[in-house]
Amino acid sequence: MNTKYIDLIDQTYYFPSAEFKLQNQQLQFHDIDLMQLVEQYGAPLKFTYLPKISENINLAKSWFDAAFAKANYKASYNYCYCTKSSHFKHVLDTALKNDIHIETSSAFDINIVNKLKAEGKITDETYVICNGFKREQYIDNITALINNGHKNCIPIIDNYEELGLLTAGTNHRFNVGIRIASEEEPKFEFYTSRLGIGYKNILNFYKNQIDKNEQVSLKMLHFFINTGIRDNAYYWNELHKCLKVYVSLKKVCPSLDSLNIGGGFPIKNSLAFDFDYAYMIEEIVQQIKLVCDEAGVNVPHLFTEFGSFTVGESGGAIYKILYQKQQNDREKWNMINSSFITTLPDSWAINKRFIMLALNRWNDEYERVLLGGLTCDSDDYYNSEQNVNAIYLPKYHKDKDLYIGFFNVGAYQESIGGYGGLQHCLIPAPKHVIIDRDEEGNITTRLFKEQQTSEQMLDILGY
Repeated sequence: MNTKYIDLIDQTYYFPSAEFKLQNQQLQFHDIDLMQLVEQYGAPLKFTYLPKISENINLAKSWFDAAFAKANYKASYNYCYCTKSSHFKHVLDTALKNDIHIETSSAFDINIVNKLKAEGKITDETYVICNGFKREQYIDNITALINNGHKNCIPIIDNYEELGLLTAGTNHRFNVGIRIASEEEPKFEFYTSRLGIGYKNILNFYKNQIDKNEQVSLKMLHFFINTGIRDNAYYWNELHKCLKVYVSLKKVCPSLDSLNIGGGFPIKNSLAFDFDYAYMIEEIVQQIKLVCDEAGVNVPHLFTEFGSFTVGESGGAIYKILYQKQQNDREKWNMINSSFITTLPDSWAINKRFIMLALNRWNDEYERVLLGGLTCDSDDYYNSEQNVNAIYLPKYHKDKDLYIGFFNVGAYQESIGGYGGLQHCLIPAPKHVIIDRDEEGNITTRLFKEQQTSEQMLDILGY
């Protein structure tokens, strides 16, 4: 009978995979010896594997290049990184090595842009797509960027007042985009996105506020839906509605030459994950070309704003199982030495699932367990994998340490969890390790941030 953990994984998933393999019965992630990482830095810890960022960026570029060639699509593709997914300097520095552009969401993002410009990481030629609802400081920072000569700064107009606020802050001529307020999925709690301007109002908005405005040119139409890019009727229907608006605008607005299809590419949340990225990109490009050809207008330059896809699969979290609590005849709770609420807030807030695997003891027998965090909150737990509705791990033994890893957690978790700030029940944020490769391809590691101390928390609290 196959009762070992390695048997369970082998018969449930395609294993090994591109990211994961075993060596000496211990888990390797992109050839990184994770148990060696634990021995060097301890646990809990979070890590960022920088080469995965460049890999995903270049994969997306290659898919668009292939789709453009197949469709004979005569325009350019521009990859933008959605900074809100992870603002860390090591992430931006790595991403920008790959000839990309960035998308911002709030005022302080522009301060990061200025830092990157001062370091020569970006130039005035780099597209800075300014999204989001723009309060006074955000407006001021955008106009300052324009006034300082950043010609490829493109504010995306979110509401009817923003254009006036922007033109009041600068005498320069600049390009803008308009965000479409897409209609949400039928099962959603509301009908229309709070972001952007409604489909039916965009043409009138252009005629009333942009057409005769000598200071502003409309360059871009921005389209994004909350569920992201998915191969379903809802996505294709919303895309075609967007393309109808683009064609209508293009016929009266010669300066409009770009379509931003946003982000929303899914990332792997299971070893059984299956998404045909190349097919989706090919189909999107074909549909855009078909609609534009039928309308007799030039195809637009395409922009994307991939955030999670850029950085999500670079991140991991490692915990040690401290203890097992048998609460009844069926439920065994494996307690981790950290908290899910504080370190993986998406798992708690929106029931998001990540790839979870044991790091060691793969030849041991397995058991079904629940995972509990250290806080006194009843919601601090993780109890199912996406495909099997249960968690199975090597059997708990008091004298045999067990470590587990959560993978593809590199997007949003730090910012949502309040990196460097207060944590629920004052559970400290774990240390953070940066993993890279040198010019010869050898793995290098460095400690980015130590585990949060009591003194740091008490200082925030005013003690």
